[in-house]
Amino acid sequence: MRNALLLFLLFAATAGAQIKIAVNSTTIESAPIFLAERMPGVQIVPVPNGRVAMEQLLRGSVDAATGSETQMLLNSIAEPGIRIVLTLAEARYRIIARRSTGIRRVEDLRGKKVAATVNTSSQYFLREMLRKAGLLLETDIHFVNLEGPDMPAALKRGDVDAVAIWEPHAENSIEVLGSEAVVLENSSVYRERFNLNTTTKVLQDPDKRRALVDFLRVVLGASDRARSHAGETQMQLAPFINTPATTIAHVWNQFRFPANLPGDLPDVLGNVEIFIAAVQHRQPRPQADLVTLIDSGPLAEARP
Repeated sequence: MRNALLLFLLFAATAGAQIKIAVNSTTIESAPIFLAERMPGVQIVPVPNGRVAMEQLLRGSVDAATGSETQMLLNSIAEPGIRIVLTLAEARYRIIARRSTGIRRVEDLRGKKVAATVNTSSQYFLREMLRKAGLLLETDIHFVNLEGPDMPAALKRGDVDAVAIWEPHAENSIEVLGSEAVVLENSSVYRERFNLNTTTKVLQDPDKRRALVDFLRVVLGASDRARSHAGETQMQLAPFINTPATTIAHVWNQFRFPANLPGDLPDVLGNVEIFIAAVQHRQPRPQADLVTLIDSGPLAEARP
């Protein structure tokens, strides 16, 4: 009943909405959006993952969408006008393995069945963790494509030996395995930048740009509360993403909510672009081209 009420409130301002924002309703990274003050003229559209959010942005059914830098780069080939206007969260991922398979370190994944979600930051993270250990995703493991919510059960059944994924699915995997869980992580390999994206078409529309900038202003406030009032934020976020507050609390230290455009974002885009180019069977774009996908103007207008 409470979830139904929250969804009603999210859609209540649909009439006369100036901008619509597709938001991943399964990830903790979305916290600043869901906890931002509700505004007239802004409609939040909950979606099941970043791929759907970006698809809606490309179709023009929404004016902005959340998603990792991976999804932005994938879709920016079809829509070169995509722009990152804010980094909502930075998140560390984890590999969770079953102890009984003999896995204790990343090198032990050789020959094992390892799940990630294809063509997402999950697969990119796994690829980079393997590469750091001298292994190749394509030849040294048995890759299994799974959606995050399906990973804990697959691990428990023994369908896979390990999973590489974001939260809360990594924590849920630990919970189902109990003492069988082995956690492998290395934040120097990859730290996701979860962004708010829009298009040049939206930014060139004076009314939509104004509404977006106004919304960024309240998101900055929500991000500040997420940093300073963690416990309260976790409780408030739980029903929006259908995840217990206790689970959110357990993984809270995996996240930062900077509400800025990090100085190393161009470097991150350059690294991920190599993976995306391989997925799309093309040459990587030079970093100078990738920098144009970041627009700091709306954030500058939103700040006091």
